[in-house]
Amino acid sequence: MIKNKIIFGLLAFFCLCACQTNNLNFNAVSMKITSPAFSNNETFPAKYGCSGEGVNPPLEISDVPAGAVSLVLISDDPDAPSGDFVHWLVWNIDPATTQIAENSVPVGAIQGSTSMGEPGYVAPCPPSGTHHYHFKIYALDTKLDLPTSANKAKVLSAMEGHVLAQGEIIGLYSR
Repeated sequence: MIKNKIIFGLLAFFCLCACQTNNLNFNAVSMKITSPAFSNNETFPAKYGCSGEGVNPPLEISDVPAGAVSLVLISDDPDAPSGDFVHWLVWNIDPATTQIAENSVPVGAIQGSTSMGEPGYVAPCPPSGTHHYHFKIYALDTKLDLPTSANKAKVLSAMEGHVLAQGEIIGLYSR
């Protein structure tokens, strides 16, 4: 009897772990992030990479849940030779924001440290092949109190337990 309870408990634990989609809040609902410049899993224009103007693409945000206090945007490239390369990190975006215009940062938002060690958008510039550039949006129940020197790991840590919803769009790019 005790052995069965232990086995059942372990099975329940492993099922919960396997169902968890992220370590921030696996109960988070979906919200949307799209772009008029590219569709999900399709190539985005060279204008937004190092071969063009190198400015951030326009983004549209919808389905932000009631109760959201701020939004966080993380753009990264998991295909980078050195592993995950952070191209853009922005937090404390007003939850009423529905658009991030090309070559702009939402008013009042804070940009954090990219993989280049500085705040701001880093244009994709893959050394070879086609890379997947993830633009992830998170709705939080709080604002983040972090310096602009904060990197992705610090932002993710500060977000833990505060994610209400999230969304993602992936753009492909090669040179």
